[in-house]
Amino acid sequence: MPQPSIRNGLDFEAPILELEKKIEELRTFSKTTQVDLSDQIEKLIARSNEKKRAIFSKLTPWQTVMTARHPRRPLTSDYVGLMIEDFLELYGDRAFRDDPSILTGFGKLGDHRVCVVGHRKGKDTSEKLSCFFGCSHPEGYRKALLKMQLAEKFGVPIITLINTPGAYPGIGAEERGQAFVIAKNLMEMARLRVPVLCVIIGEGGSGGALGIGVGNRLLMLEHSYYSVISPEGCSAILWKNSDFKERAAEILKLTAVDLKNLGILDEIVPEPLGGAHRDPGSMARALRDALLTHLRVLEKLSGDELVRQRYEKLKGMGIFQETVAQELAASGTGRS
Repeated sequence: MPQPSIRNGLDFEAPILELEKKIEELRTFSKTTQVDLSDQIEKLIARSNEKKRAIFSKLTPWQTVMTARHPRRPLTSDYVGLMIEDFLELYGDRAFRDDPSILTGFGKLGDHRVCVVGHRKGKDTSEKLSCFFGCSHPEGYRKALLKMQLAEKFGVPIITLINTPGAYPGIGAEERGQAFVIAKNLMEMARLRVPVLCVIIGEGGSGGALGIGVGNRLLMLEHSYYSVISPEGCSAILWKNSDFKERAAEILKLTAVDLKNLGILDEIVPEPLGGAHRDPGSMARALRDALLTHLRVLEKLSGDELVRQRYEKLKGMGIFQETVAQELAASGTGRS
């Protein structure tokens, strides 16, 4: 199996990258000299795997954010290519233009016909610029909703792949109704009469994520994040600069484990050892299996049941418990 490139690593990956570099050098030397170095290589691989377990089992919230933004992390287009057969991409919002930062189309996941909607960040510099690094405009969310409504018309389940730092905040986007379009998507997705499965594959930022994020199931990859605001944005608001982004990441409770504990998530999809960027194929297979498992359950429900379940799921996110101090204050016992 081809080994991942050691370039574009994160700071906390340095010990792993150093071992991978040595492994790569030994393999090259062994191949060019015909010297058997398999024992040494196997020992280094074992050490590398130990480092991966030690580092990625204890990521801080900020390190999780950095992993979700990893330059080699699989993108929506990668998962479509690895999971979806006979994919046919669809374009346009019938109003203004096609927004390339939202990918939509139909294909097959296993034996199921599905509609796929996902954020597209772009692979090379040109594509990243045209997609605004995954920050979608109103026309992108209009395109997404049109294709989801088309899927509903033909009884096709919907899968959304979320990976955005947030919706595009420019003047033009606001003039074309950015907030209104996202709000409309929330309302219309809530009443779709087909199964809707949402997956956060990297960044799940603010309203940009919510614009395609209302579903019967919400899944997150292990090292992705989902938050009302980026840590940098939170730090800028609370501390007037971005220096406290690591502290902000902690208080935002944005990791998959945090959100599972809060009852927001339905499933955390484990990533390969060392992160999805080290083995996209394995990650895609794990995600495919998880989606098919949920899809088999949801496809047995009627349209009314799907809508009702979605409503109950969203309504349950507002449940909270009062603290003892609040209860004492309400009864007057806590007054001085």
